Amino acid sequence: MLVFRYDKSFDGLLSALFDAYSMRAFPEALIGPGEPEPLFTERVHDVATDEAHAGRVWRGLERRLTARTRSMFVYAWHGEQPQGDLLMLRCLRRVFDEGGGVVADQADPDMKSLFQLALKVSHERERLKQFVRFQKAADGTYFAAVTPEHDALPLAVDYFTDRFADQRWLIYDRRRDCGYYYDGHTARCVTLEDDRGMIADKLADEWLAEDERQFQLLWKNYFRALAIPQRINERQQRRMMPRRYWKHLTEME
Repeated sequence: MLVFRYDKSFDGLLSALFDAYSMRAFPEALIGPGEPEPLFTERVHDVATDEAHAGRVWRGLERRLTARTRSMFVYAWHGEQPQGDLLMLRCLRRVFDEGGGVVADQADPDMKSLFQLALKVSHERERLKQFVRFQKAADGTYFAAVTPEHDALPLAVDYFTDRFADQRWLIYDRRRDCGYYYDGHTARCVTLEDDRGMIADKLADEWLAEDERQFQLLWKNYFRALAIPQRINERQQRRMMPRRYWKHLTEME
């Protein structure tokens, strides 16, 4: 069994595909740094992530796939599915061997799985756009904590920088312990040390701006005033608004 070890980055995966074509040998398993080798491993190839090699692979995809179809691979990457990278490698190989039309082959189990994974991540991105709730901190920064099932936050950052371009904000993914801070000009990925207990589902009262509690109360009253008790459907509510988001929603307190 041939195994490729790479750094678990997207460029690393594209570099692995480049190496596979150069070697004329494709791996049966992909592992990351420090991961044990599978049973019956005969050879391990260490992939060096190379931006030039990754760029050549990506430009090859640009010639074969539309921008929308290429984005499917990016979304699938953020799905963090076990063995998802090996699934993507097999699908990418088919694209290069047979042409971009194979992506539409939903009779192929790999292509179908890739499409379904990308769709799940796309839905997660939309939920982030819908259910992020900012709280105004004492220093004027708007803070929101999220715990998405898939790593969809990087895919939604452009929406928030466009929607809230005149505000400083921080959206923090507590599940992955990283987030994005926007200073009014650019957004950058950050990791915070929770040495003062600030990183939680919601900001503690001592970190809130003076008028934040009042705005939260107004929002709750507005939410309750719009609700029609006779038409409450909790099952439908959970389907459209997954319960894992409720702890971040002011109106669900």
